[in-house]
Amino acid sequence: MRDLLSRQETVHRVESRPPLVLRGQRQPLDAAGAALRDGRGVLLYGPAGSGRTTLVEALARRLGPDVTWLSCSPAEDDARLPFVGLVDLFTGVPDEVFRDLAPEPARVLRDVLLGTRASVDEHDGLALRVAVTRTLRRLGRYGPAALVVDGLHWLDEQSADVLSFAVRRLHGTAVRVLATERVAPGGQPGRPWCCPPDTAEIPLRPLPDSDIAMLLASMGGSTLPAGTVRVVQELAAGNPRYARELGRGAHLDGMLAADGSPRVPVRLRASILAPARALPAPALRTLLVCCAAVHPDLTLLRAAGIADAEAHLGAAERAGVASVGADGTVAFAHPLLRAALYADASTRERRVAHALLADAVTDPRRMAHHLVLAHPYENEAVAARVMAAAEAAHAGGALEDAADLAGIAAERTPSRTGPRAGAGSGRDSSSRDGRSLRAAEYACDAGRRDTSERLARSVLRSSPSPRHRVAARIVLLRNAGQALEGFQEVLSGGFRDAAGDDVLTGRLHHWAALRCLIVGEPPAAAAHARRAATEAAIGADPVTGLSALTTLARVQSLTGRTDEARATLDRALSLAAREGGPRRRGMVRMRAVLSLDGDRVGEARARMAELLGDEDEYAYEPDAAEYTSVEDRVATLLALVRIQVRAGECRAALRTAARCARTAGDAGAVSAPALYALALAASVGSTADEAGPLTADAVRASEADGDRLFLLRALAAQAQTALFGGGLQGAADAVEILLRVKGIAADIGVADPPLLHWTADLAEAHVMLGDAEAADAVLKDGRRHVHAGSPGSVTAALERAEGLREAARGRAKEGAELVRAAADRLRPLDLPVDLLRTLIALGTVERRARHRTAANRALTEALDLAETHGVVPLAARARAELARLGALEGGGAAALTATETRIAELVTGGASNREVAAKLFISVKTVEGNLSRVYRKIGVRSRTALARAMALSAEATAAPPADARPGAPTGNRGQGQSQGA
Repeated sequence: MRDLLSRQETVHRVESRPPLVLRGQRQPLDAAGAALRDGRGVLLYGPAGSGRTTLVEALARRLGPDVTWLSCSPAEDDARLPFVGLVDLFTGVPDEVFRDLAPEPARVLRDVLLGTRASVDEHDGLALRVAVTRTLRRLGRYGPAALVVDGLHWLDEQSADVLSFAVRRLHGTAVRVLATERVAPGGQPGRPWCCPPDTAEIPLRPLPDSDIAMLLASMGGSTLPAGTVRVVQELAAGNPRYARELGRGAHLDGMLAADGSPRVPVRLRASILAPARALPAPALRTLLVCCAAVHPDLTLLRAAGIADAEAHLGAAERAGVASVGADGTVAFAHPLLRAALYADASTRERRVAHALLADAVTDPRRMAHHLVLAHPYENEAVAARVMAAAEAAHAGGALEDAADLAGIAAERTPSRTGPRAGAGSGRDSSSRDGRSLRAAEYACDAGRRDTSERLARSVLRSSPSPRHRVAARIVLLRNAGQALEGFQEVLSGGFRDAAGDDVLTGRLHHWAALRCLIVGEPPAAAAHARRAATEAAIGADPVTGLSALTTLARVQSLTGRTDEARATLDRALSLAAREGGPRRRGMVRMRAVLSLDGDRVGEARARMAELLGDEDEYAYEPDAAEYTSVEDRVATLLALVRIQVRAGECRAALRTAARCARTAGDAGAVSAPALYALALAASVGSTADEAGPLTADAVRASEADGDRLFLLRALAAQAQTALFGGGLQGAADAVEILLRVKGIAADIGVADPPLLHWTADLAEAHVMLGDAEAADAVLKDGRRHVHAGSPGSVTAALERAEGLREAARGRAKEGAELVRAAADRLRPLDLPVDLLRTLIALGTVERRARHRTAANRALTEALDLAETHGVVPLAARARAELARLGALEGGGAAALTATETRIAELVTGGASNREVAAKLFISVKTVEGNLSRVYRKIGVRSRTALARAMALSAEATAAPPADARPGAPTGNRGQGQSQGA
């Protein structure tokens, strides 16, 4: 019988290629397999396309070829055909299986299977039920059998009645029932009575996005773009069949239509839209408006003029298409249903829906979106409304939206429209060129430099208006960012076009000032800034005037004229107050930086609070709506990093620098200022190994831009990283870098307070290398630039370096006094990083003078400061100095006995406790006890730390030959190295 059954065509065959079972399907598959093995029935249920058939095929493979499968897969049309389910199940079963049936049941069953009977009376109905039950029982006697109904929801009523009778009487047989049923999302099975009483009902949940991505990748053909995969994931909402159909359509026609809406294949539309297509036409029109809206609700529909919206949506809810929440929000039964309804509508129907919404929405950006889709052609009225929406978006800080909308407005502007009469700035918003320029400016603000440059160059090529061409050149200059070195020709062409126009000439002079400042020509930058301010005043252009005065103040500050810089900023702020305060951000930011350079950290915080709106928020990312451009945001975050670093808020500085880098990175820009922010924060908040690559990146970016100002700062951060790392190599690297800084600064005339801090760093690095004479020359040069108004931190930095120099010359007492004076000078200031650097220097000098108590006091305070403020490299330096202090007592190990010293030497040489015990002929326990005392005396906790402390002790007590220490006097052995020794 088994051989006979296996030859029948209707017996389920396992496909040679296994079905793809995704991760989210494994749990229901395992549960179904376990239930079948336990002798129970299985009912898999889920929405249309949820993968029921795939799991049935997978179960067939799991159970193997020895199972006899009788299956039917009814379709929608089959539900009207009586007994068609039984015909599918039994037609292929050989006659031998029916041989033992009584004549009457056999006759009725044969008539039904041959299709000669469309109905049965009560007597014949019982005979039919008996025949089916006995046939299934007999099949079970020959081995395991499975009765599969893949689609209970379409099984005809007559077959369902017969099967429900039979399956309740299969207990104890080898026949298993496996059924599937389609239900609404979140629904329950409607025909569980067609299965045995102990059936396991297993729901099929939506698949995760990762499974949908895997399914799309398995379909073959070219790989779909990531954006397409995301759209499919959103529309399919975990449904594998929907994902497969959408993926096929995307391979053939692409995922998005010309208007940006998703394409939904016609075949998929036909299956999912059947309930919706039965709705009345008015209800369908209302649903289409809901599809076109971003967030549809009853309020919006009424505003769009749809008076019967509730009645229409009630019909849709009864059809299972959409529903209305308690708050009036309209929700579709499935995301794909919404996309399919929109795709199924005609172009005219969509345009009508968007026109209704354009007059109903209150958000200007959404209004513009609907207007553009309602009128996909050049139209001045539409362009004007979209341009107004762009301006509103820009004013609200939605820079990317503003750029998109302005670009659309330019495209929708009729090409025949000329410049607006009387437009004097080149930025009119009623002509195609004017709107293209505005779109270019907004794209620049949003950091979309490629788009901005393309628009600006198109205007430069096509516009006959000198004003337009000047405005386009200014956009090109803005797009260059810090890389202005090669833009002289752009400026020259702009001056030719702007001849006789005070406003445009003033703007170009301001850009010339910025270019000169970046390439290292402060005198020329100051001259251009003054000219820009003058021209702006003549042309009544306060925005340019304020920017020019801010740039002039920056030049004055860089060249050491801080009093003039403050006066210039006061003048600018006064002008801003008279003009209603346009563009005060740059001035306030500059005031904060000047305050910081003057050691007034509290004042700098207050200035930043003025920018950020809340004094307590200066450590956090400000609201993006406050920014006028990506450059503005980067500049503000960089200023914040500088304040946080000097205030010792190193962890906050790292976070702010990361946000600064993300801001530039999201705009697709390699920003030297953003990279410098990362480097500066890392130089105090990370290890030297972590900070080194970041400082190198900042240096390379500044060099590539030709930006000598940020190059100075990036090099200084790189040198500080090397210096903080300690050791001779770090000092040598710092000397090489800082000599380059000194040369660039002298070449361009920079003399601001940070330069004097870098001068002290250079002197300190020379001392670490034992070159006291070179340090002396550097310090004398630095002292020439110090005056009565110089910040206290500058004087303290020079005093610290002078103290280290004196100690290196063997004048330990004088050196300690100088360094201690520097520390006392810093204590009233809110500059913890400067103070702890000085305390480490003091502890080093005192340690070398064998003043253990004074050294310990200074170094302990430094370590506490470093750990409190998160100054990672200096915390390591303080710990190293404390370890040296603990390891030094006279010329040897601190208070170690002979046995402890020998054990320490063997352990640091790599010996284990057992090896030490064997070598010294003592017990392992004795070794452990002595080693614990050694750890306690030296102040370490591990063998590695002990080895480091012993090595530092040996290095510190060694007396190198005088000729091995360049610049060190012969009579001062042991004093040649300072803070990094």
